[in-house]
Amino acid sequence: MPQLLALTLLSIVLVCVGGCWTIPQRHVSDVGAAIPAEWGANREISRPAPQHWVETFDDPNLSALVQSALANNYDLKAAATRLDAAIAQARIDGSGLFPQIFFTSDHQQVQVREAGFGSARFGVFDAIFSLSWELDVWGRIRDVRQAALLEAGAVASDLNGARLSLAARIAQSYFELTEARLQSEVAEQSVKDRRTIVQLVRGRFARGITNALDLRLALTDLATAEAELSEARNQIQLINRRLEVLLGRYPAGRLTEASTLPEPPSGLPSGLPSELLERRPDLVAAFDRLVAADSRVQSAKKLLLPRIVLTAAGGTRSTALTDLVDPRALAWNVVIGMMQPLFTGGRIRGEIQLNEARAEEALNLYKSTALNAFREVEQVLAADEWLREQEKALRQAVEQTEASRKLAVYSYQLGMIEILTLLDSYRSTLNAQSAHISVKRQLLNNRINLFLALGGGV
Repeated sequence: MPQLLALTLLSIVLVCVGGCWTIPQRHVSDVGAAIPAEWGANREISRPAPQHWVETFDDPNLSALVQSALANNYDLKAAATRLDAAIAQARIDGSGLFPQIFFTSDHQQVQVREAGFGSARFGVFDAIFSLSWELDVWGRIRDVRQAALLEAGAVASDLNGARLSLAARIAQSYFELTEARLQSEVAEQSVKDRRTIVQLVRGRFARGITNALDLRLALTDLATAEAELSEARNQIQLINRRLEVLLGRYPAGRLTEASTLPEPPSGLPSGLPSELLERRPDLVAAFDRLVAADSRVQSAKKLLLPRIVLTAAGGTRSTALTDLVDPRALAWNVVIGMMQPLFTGGRIRGEIQLNEARAEEALNLYKSTALNAFREVEQVLAADEWLREQEKALRQAVEQTEASRKLAVYSYQLGMIEILTLLDSYRSTLNAQSAHISVKRQLLNNRINLFLALGGGV
């Protein structure tokens, strides 16, 4: 005991000489910029984002696909194994807090030769216990364990982010597949309309009312429409197979899509900017890694302090196996010692500088991640307004082009317009219908991007 007391007093003196280190007090709001009270692109009363945002689209088929992907996607399963590995690493890093006890047993055959006395052979049995335990007086090992636990928490946040991202990709691909089907239907109708034009022009050509050029132009336009239909059908199978891979299924191209694109969920949830810092998985992960880096800096600095280690060993050795359990044959020793680094060639100082640089890197990465998160929310909120105006304008364009197309057919039959004007009216109708379908899908994608940017749950 006097020796242990002397070692402890000496260590306290060394701590006082070396100085006292404290971990920086971090806060999630330290993002390098002022956080506004509300989103600049959304002047409405902020509402929190729903926890189960997939259900807000009111599509049971979509909800089933998302749940299937969360259960079967292989990239997500790989992310889950990374979490298992991080938890195991935290257990490894924290194991130094506990005594390390080992048991060794062996048997040796020994032969002794002596001149004039012959030789003797006998067996020796060993049963040895050993113990090693570093007393974590300064909390160095606890700092390492805390860092590992925070890093495991960051990996868990990464997993939540992967789940959210996968759900968003499934929903966007699902609506993209529906759009491709609708675009294919528009292209099919366009082919039918072009065939009607060809029949009209061919009839007029047979009666000598029009020339061969008009017929050639109509046939060219029909061929172009047929090519566009083939491209639309190809898009269906491409998106279908890509979605099946996300679901963890063989890409057979057998998924069914919705018949129409739904309206975006009512209301525009956004919450408050400050809530984003504790809600988005990537921000939570970045902050945990920052605090973990701080803990590793502290642990590296404490390598300069003395380490107090308790070691013990004991066991028995006998030529008879039954004697190993005889307590009278037990021998043991216990040693407590202190190791103070004096010269390590700059290794400890280098490790401190390395961890300080990593902590500074983690701080800047956190600030960058936070600012990008705010940007994503702001631009998605702003895009919603412009996309709605675009959808309204395209809806009116579809109505106008359909009316002008009917008028163009009537005018061509009366010989009031050229074939190019007629064909242009059909192309305008096709382009307006296609653009209108596309912007409706973009509205849905933008809403999904909002849920993704806000870090909603699934």
